[in-house]
Amino acid sequence: MLTPTEAAQTILQHVTPLPTERRALKEALDLVLAEDVRSPIDLPGWDNSAMDGYAVRASDLAGAASDRTATLTVIETVAAGRFPAKPVGPGQATRIFTGAPLPAGADSVIRQEDVELLHDGRVTVRDGRDAGKNIRRRGEDIRKGDVALAAGATLGPAQLGVLASIAHGTPLVHRPPRVAFMGSGDEIADVDEAEAILAGRKIATSNSYTLFGMIHRAGGVPLDLGVARDTKASLRDHLTLAGDADVLVTTAGVSVGEHDLVRDVLTELGCDMKLWRIRMRPGAPLGFGLLAGKPWLGLPGNPVSTMVTFELFVRPVLRRLLGHPLPFRRTVPVCVGEPITLGPRLRHFLRAVVNPEGAGGSLVARLTGPQGSGILSSMARANALLIVPEDRPSVAAGETLQALVLDDPHHVAEVPF
Repeated sequence: MLTPTEAAQTILQHVTPLPTERRALKEALDLVLAEDVRSPIDLPGWDNSAMDGYAVRASDLAGAASDRTATLTVIETVAAGRFPAKPVGPGQATRIFTGAPLPAGADSVIRQEDVELLHDGRVTVRDGRDAGKNIRRRGEDIRKGDVALAAGATLGPAQLGVLASIAHGTPLVHRPPRVAFMGSGDEIADVDEAEAILAGRKIATSNSYTLFGMIHRAGGVPLDLGVARDTKASLRDHLTLAGDADVLVTTAGVSVGEHDLVRDVLTELGCDMKLWRIRMRPGAPLGFGLLAGKPWLGLPGNPVSTMVTFELFVRPVLRRLLGHPLPFRRTVPVCVGEPITLGPRLRHFLRAVVNPEGAGGSLVARLTGPQGSGILSSMARANALLIVPEDRPSVAAGETLQALVLDDPHHVAEVPF
């Protein structure tokens, strides 16, 4: 069996970014830019005022103070969206508003609270503190010809704003992956069968809802294929519903029981199996292969195992398909807050809460409670997976391990677990 590291490496070797397409800015949020975007303009396009006030020459402000004012003649008013018609000469000022172009001759903007307006169209300046200040220089943000955003950038709100500011309205992005997912099992029912679930005759398909949420959060488009029965015919019927999906994710049916038929059916459909089972807990019965050239990932059916293996293996696949150069969440060192005793010598991924504690604010990991793979509430309480290496059957309180924090936005290129 492969280690989790080897499994993740094997899987990512067979995944490449999806084709690109141009999208309107409002449809490109959270997608990944597929080309460098160079600015066709300077940004800002001209020297402009950083505040409401008066554009003046710094030389006219020498020595201005509350007991020694400088008096200037206002020659025009320039609002944002308009351009000045007159240069500012010695002893002159232009009334100017935030964002308006700076008139020729001016090199300062005096804030309006430092100015007193006289009745004859002149102003007195009581403070010269703004000499040479409050100006946004042409090109100080982005120069014409510079790369405004590089390929591989995730288009968040700020990035959309940058593209809009240089009139780049249709960025080239990798399209989001369509992710078909399904469960299987005669005992599984959807929430519309609440009576049977509450009476104990059926088990709710919680995996359908956690997978929907995780796929969506990872940037994929979820396609729910439903729950197949434990027959080859039912499995085959559901799998064919995947159609032109970019990824197929199944849960349950990947172990070695007589009702675990997913592997057999996929093999009959021509799936090229690349790996089967890995040395970890929870989540050992993990399958991966290529069905019609597209990734299939077979996750275990136990709810926690489903979520853990999705985080470690499916999420990086979706990020790679989206074009992210860094597919994996990083791990961080944490102090173990309690003694831990484990069973088999496997790499364990334990549900934990990681928080800064103590005067130094160092990160401490505490388990969320019992770690059975069916205890989904332990996953709901967790914000991290504490990683215990296979050579550590026990861990003392105070020792340092690595943890994968589930809401950490920082990512890395290589498998960190």
